[in-house]
Amino acid sequence: MVNSRVGTRLLQSLIRPIPRTRLLSTPNLPTPRNASSSSSTPTPQPSSQTRHTSTWRDMAENDITKYLRQTHNRVFEHNKAWAADKKAKDPEFFAKLSAGQNPEYLWIGCSDSRIPAEQITGLEPGDAFVHRNIANLVCNTDLNVMSVIAYAVAHLKVKHIVVCGHYGCGGVKAAMTAKDLGILNPWLRNIRDVYRLHERELDVIADETARYDRLVELNVLEQCRNVIKSASVQQSYAKNKFPIVHGWVFGFHDGLLKDLEIDFEAMLREIQKIYNLTEN
Repeated sequence: MVNSRVGTRLLQSLIRPIPRTRLLSTPNLPTPRNASSSSSTPTPQPSSQTRHTSTWRDMAENDITKYLRQTHNRVFEHNKAWAADKKAKDPEFFAKLSAGQNPEYLWIGCSDSRIPAEQITGLEPGDAFVHRNIANLVCNTDLNVMSVIAYAVAHLKVKHIVVCGHYGCGGVKAAMTAKDLGILNPWLRNIRDVYRLHERELDVIADETARYDRLVELNVLEQCRNVIKSASVQQSYAKNKFPIVHGWVFGFHDGLLKDLEIDFEAMLREIQKIYNLTEN
């Protein structure tokens, strides 16, 4: 029978927590050059993505903490520099900004971090009311975007509503893949529905990149239709002749916006054959 003290020490050794430094290390890393090896088979080199992941995992805990602190503080440093620059150019800038907003545009764009609405359009704070989500969708069951549209039209009195997509959209590309994406499935189904509506046009495009780009454009057009289906947009246009709805696409290769030049009034007339909500 095992001695009780020995058994206790053995149990403690088995349940002792693994040090955090060991949790951060990456197992099965390539053997260092100066280490001995019983096999002459060369070690395969990891991909760039694997090297990046390994580098992050191999960072000491204090290095990770330092990195997170630096990236956090950087935002506040940039904010201070931006505020100082604005004040130097216009001493009344923040007084005017705090007085309220009167934007001309409602911008409905993609959440992609590379497409900040104000920077790519040259707009200033207060010029655009902005809503962003994956693949710039306007779903009638999404209370977030529908509330944004209603508020922007009824209270802010915006004159233009822009739905802006972008070539190379990850959400659109994901919707083109035959893969279960979990919680994203219901959201991406809206893009798959766009493909279904325009299946004949898209299927004859042999080049995959060209077909992908066209689906990006068609998705923007369908989201413009969804905006026009809303009661707030229809009623405001009937009364005020605004807002006008636009469909744009941003290109990473040249940084330019492409106007899809939708015929707003024609699209409105077509939609109101079925979705006429102008009467209270």
